[in-house]
Amino acid sequence: MGVTEWKTAWREEEARAHIHGWDFSHIRGRYAEEKDLPWDYRQVVGQYLYASAALLDYDTGGGEFLLSLRHPAERTAATEGYPPNVRLCEQTLLPLGIDFKACSDPAAAPFPDGSFDIILNRHGAFHAPELFRLLKRGGVFITEQVGEDNDRDLVERVLPGTEKPFPGLNLAQQRRVFEKAGFRILRGEEAYRPIRFYDVGAFVWFARIIEWEFPGFSVERCFDGLCAMQREIEESGAIEGTIHRYLIVAEK
Repeated sequence: MGVTEWKTAWREEEARAHIHGWDFSHIRGRYAEEKDLPWDYRQVVGQYLYASAALLDYDTGGGEFLLSLRHPAERTAATEGYPPNVRLCEQTLLPLGIDFKACSDPAAAPFPDGSFDIILNRHGAFHAPELFRLLKRGGVFITEQVGEDNDRDLVERVLPGTEKPFPGLNLAQQRRVFEKAGFRILRGEEAYRPIRFYDVGAFVWFARIIEWEFPGFSVERCFDGLCAMQREIEESGAIEGTIHRYLIVAEK
């Protein structure tokens, strides 16, 4: 393929960049990440979750992970703020008896004080004082978060000089935030690991979906950088960046 064919193929990926829930199956096998984190979020949740717990999954996405836990529906609540995912959750969670509520403000969750034994949040927004309000005494908040340095090396390759979308999202600063809100930190870990793309089209799709990290990304605007990535893949088989994750388990 030549430059013209590359651009055509990448524009097709750009046009396909839509997502249902949090489904990355379109690029499955074409990229790899989170294969070697030093923790397993599901296992961490399993260490604290018990059948009678009142559970909230805040920013549940499409509810995929929450449903996989198979927690009793009558003891389960969830929120989501992204409109397409709100509609999806209304279709999938409410009929099961899960107490789903649309919410886009993590500082104003629509539940009474002390409603939950466990609150989960994976890669979503949160507000530590509001979590403290929502939890029962002895309740636990468990979160795996995308850190402020996530994909920064990839962003610089196509959109140099772009500001971090969420500065301050790192373990040290967030530990202080939770302690100030009254929490006791039970567990805190942080990791930087590789993310690899095996074709540029997969990266184009990804960058369009993760628009808060790649603001203003387009094939046209970033074409020179994409061509450089293509040449690197032809030489080495992949382009590589760095993900940033941190884990916090905090007790009220």
